[in-house]
Amino acid sequence: MEKREELYAGKAKSVYRTDDPNLFVLEFRDDTSAFDGQKVEQLNRKGRVNNQFNAFIMEKLAAAGIPTHFEGLLSPHESLVKKLDMIPVECVVRNISAGSLCRRLGVEEGLELTPPTYELFLKNDALHDPMVNEAISISLGWATADELEQMKVLTYKVNDVLKTLFDQAGMLLVDYKLEFGRADGTIVLGDEFSPDGCRIWDKDTRTKMDKDRFRQGLGDVIEAYEEVGHRLGMQFN
Repeated sequence: MEKREELYAGKAKSVYRTDDPNLFVLEFRDDTSAFDGQKVEQLNRKGRVNNQFNAFIMEKLAAAGIPTHFEGLLSPHESLVKKLDMIPVECVVRNISAGSLCRRLGVEEGLELTPPTYELFLKNDALHDPMVNEAISISLGWATADELEQMKVLTYKVNDVLKTLFDQAGMLLVDYKLEFGRADGTIVLGDEFSPDGCRIWDKDTRTKMDKDRFRQGLGDVIEAYEEVGHRLGMQFN
């Protein structure tokens, strides 16, 4: 599949056209940022690790009947994906209290949340991804009520699959974000699932194995990502 002009360059990924108008190339780069771009570094192997991590997870979800945009790996740092009309609302699941939930509500970190919480955020860097609700999303035309319901149902299905997968590998899937888009009238999981967009802790020690290692200057960021992958059964090229 021939890669053509760059359509979009985000903080850590780039999207390119291909010779098929319905397919894009998603390139994972080594760029790493936090705190709205105030902390920026290049982390060797990050693009390759996240690309292959995402491929593994997307294949697991597809096998569980969850529609995704992932079509296949093109190279260690590139994937082929379906073109989606992206919905600008992120779905965030929290299985354990951490991060912004604790800051907003004064909640202790590490509390099991039963059932898991489900929140919506507008994907907008300039506004720092503010929390929104279904009514606002519908009124402002970001998504229909039916689309939001499909997103919620799919998000909980993803959580059922991945929470169990991580637990069996000796890890806690603390929280994460998902993004969805439209393809031929169907709601499809898009973007990525990697340690960049979720919190993962060792089940016994509560050691952080995700991007919080970068945010908090804990070191060995990519080594931790690879450890998560190896526990799940991944092999990185």
